[in-house]
Amino acid sequence: MKSSKHRTPVGGEREPIGIGALAQRFGLATHVLRHWEAMGLLTPTRDAAGRRRYGSADLTRLAVILRAKQAGLSLDTIRSLVATADPAKRQDILREEAEALRSRIAAAQASLGLIECALGCDHEDFSQCAHFQQMVADRTSTDAAVRLPI
Repeated sequence: MKSSKHRTPVGGEREPIGIGALAQRFGLATHVLRHWEAMGLLTPTRDAAGRRRYGSADLTRLAVILRAKQAGLSLDTIRSLVATADPAKRQDILREEAEALRSRIAAAQASLGLIECALGCDHEDFSQCAHFQQMVADRTSTDAAVRLPI
């Protein structure tokens, strides 16, 4: 059984926990939490001895940060999102991120098409395949080079 300092009291609020316990709970190194604090992403309270203490709001914030990172957002973007109280500003940030993600997806799909073309080619050297050569020519044309990200 866990010690009482980590159990949830009747009101649902957890007692604050230290950096080591928080890092372990989320599978992170403590230096990551310190870095995120230095960036302004986390703002733990301090006890009388100056040790970081993380409450339930900090746990929620950490979960949000991790989920946003999993979605591909940078720490700077996450900081901008959590720092603003303006819903319109958050929407603008998310729209920009969505457009950047669409561009990365399009580039990945083009890359996958090229690789699948090479894998499906009957030529011993796929670079000799007329279809592959056309894909390369399309990619290296002036107009295509402007449209398609590398």
